[in-house]
Amino acid sequence: MAARRPKRRAQPFVPLDVDRLMLGTARVEARAGAEWHVQPISARGATKAYVCPGCGGSVPPGIAHVVVWRADSIFGDRAIEDRRHWHSGCWRVR
Repeated sequence: MAARRPKRRAQPFVPLDVDRLMLGTARVEARAGAEWHVQPISARGATKAYVCPGCGGSVPPGIAHVVVWRADSIFGDRAIEDRRHWHSGCWRVR
């Protein structure tokens, strides 16, 4: 007689967090002699208008872009207050 495999317990259903998937994964990049947190924002997640510090142009609602702030700031939480919204292309060529 073959050994029976133990029954698997049903795992609770956890719905897929689509909003989290749409935001993308934050990463740390080295640019201009400093480290920066870079968080992609999807077009769906872009709900407000911003001014891109790279080109001075508008980042309107509904346009995918990146949010950038210093990773090595000595100001801790204040660094998050200093985050800026960049066009993805402007950040890439910085």
